Amino acid sequence: MFKLSEIKELIKLVDQSSLQELEIENEGARLSIRKPNKTESVYVTAPVQHTYAPIGQASIANTAPAAAIEASIPTTTGHAKQEDSSLHKIVSPMVGTFYQSASPGSAPFVSVGSKVGDKNVVCIVEAMKLMNEIEAEIKGEIVEVLVDNGQLVEYGQPLFLVRPE
Repeated sequence: MFKLSEIKELIKLVDQSSLQELEIENEGARLSIRKPNKTESVYVTAPVQHTYAPIGQASIANTAPAAAIEASIPTTTGHAKQEDSSLHKIVSPMVGTFYQSASPGSAPFVSVGSKVGDKNVVCIVEAMKLMNEIEAEIKGEIVEVLVDNGQLVEYGQPLFLVRPE
């Protein structure tokens, strides 16, 4: 059987990766983690019992959901702000690791309340050991930072919300 701490760690790893689905079988228990529609679903089921039919007929798998656990966890970092349609989203142009500053000890490029121009660097996305500077693309004010420093991001994932000027 899977421990809750192991399940939480696997959810975190899948959430931070580009994987859409992960299935693991251990000691007769099966764990399935999926990310449909920007959420993760976790199902843990008891051992699968198979009923075999004569050749030429379909076999039927009976699954006993004795320890079924289902959870929906949003892939965002938990920001509960109401989304405003007038806000511009700065999105990640690639899969990689999000960094708010040029080096671990330096100040972030931008924070909530920062004024930016269309050519201002707002963050770095590291992909395959290459540091890619991401520019604001729009003149305005940073309203919200949607990801945490060091978090893995996916292509097209919103990173910042900007109120255009």
